This record gives sequence, C-alpha cells and structure tokens, in this order.
Amino acid sequence: MNWFSLLGLEGFVARWRANVIEAAIAAEDRMDLARLEWHDLKRRLQQLLVLTIVVGGLTVVALTMLSLAVLVHFWDTPQRATVAWLLAGGWTIVWAASLATLVTIGQRAGSGFALTRRELAHDWRDIKERL
Repeated sequence: MNWFSLLGLEGFVARWRANVIEAAIAAEDRMDLARLEWHDLKRRLQQLLVLTIVVGGLTVVALTMLSLAVLVHFWDTPQRATVAWLLAGGWTIVWAASLATLVTIGQRAGSGFALTRRELAHDWRDIKERL
C-alpha cells in the first residue's frame, strides 16, 4: 500500500525528489568549477614562484653589476666606465621588467575562485528567493 498516494503527498515527494536531484547536479557542477579554478590558481602560483626566484636572482646580479660599475667608473679610461654603466643599466631594465611581470601575476593570483564564489552567491540568492 502506498501511503504517499493515500495521503495525497506524491506530488510533494516528487517535487522534493526533483529538487534533491537538481541540487546534486548543481553541487557536482560547482565542484567541477572549483577544480578547474584550482588548477588555474595553481598554475598562476607556480608562475609567481618562478618569477620570484628570477627577480631574486636578477636583483643579486643587478646589484653586483651596479657595484662593479661604480668601481670601474673610477678606473683609468672612460670606455670601461661607459661599458660598465651600460651593463648595469641593462641588468636594471631586465630586473624592472621581471618585477613588473611579478606584480601583475601577483595581483591576478589574489582573485582565486572568483567564478566559484560568484556561482555560489547566485545559488544562495536563488535559494533565499524561493524561501
């Protein structure tokens, strides 16, 4: 004997069953989105780490070359000084470009899981509207 049909609750149970199935599908979609965003965030963090190491190494080289340029500047000929300053300037330009790239990627890495957060906020608004 089906008590739900006797009590007239089969429509109510069917709606709840459909809602639970829809919620399960939505949760699965949100987990897939979070996984994709995690891979994207992990890739950006790896780039950030590599660029941090590059900027650190270039900083050491730039400071070494700058010190060498100051030493050579007081040596005998002005040609040595010009070359040393050009090398130091070149290393400084490379360092500045690496630092700019590092800052850009660092700012983008701060917005991890933006799509997942937006989707969950949208879902939460929909749930509150239905209640």
